[in-house]
Amino acid sequence: MIVKPFFRRAARLEYDEAAGWYETQKSGLGSKFVEEIERALLLACETPQRFPKMIHDVRCIRVRRFPYSIFFRIRDDRLIVLSVFHARRNPMVWRERT
Repeated sequence: MIVKPFFRRAARLEYDEAAGWYETQKSGLGSKFVEEIERALLLACETPQRFPKMIHDVRCIRVRRFPYSIFFRIRDDRLIVLSVFHARRNPMVWRERT
């Protein structure tokens, strides 16, 4: 069963801000970031159980080409995105959202 992604407000804000920042660094780079996030989300939606649990039922998928991970949990038929998280940030930030 394929689930559908749903972003929590903080995760959507992180995602949008990161895409905007990459676009300011180089034209088209923001679009490449979005493509990689979407690719990772598609994999997670198709087979969410293949990704490791980090805390309780929160799972993580690493994004290719960018230093980001997506933290999510599965609820019914939705993949709840808790964070689109830069690898250098303090992990306690996303953990507070669980």
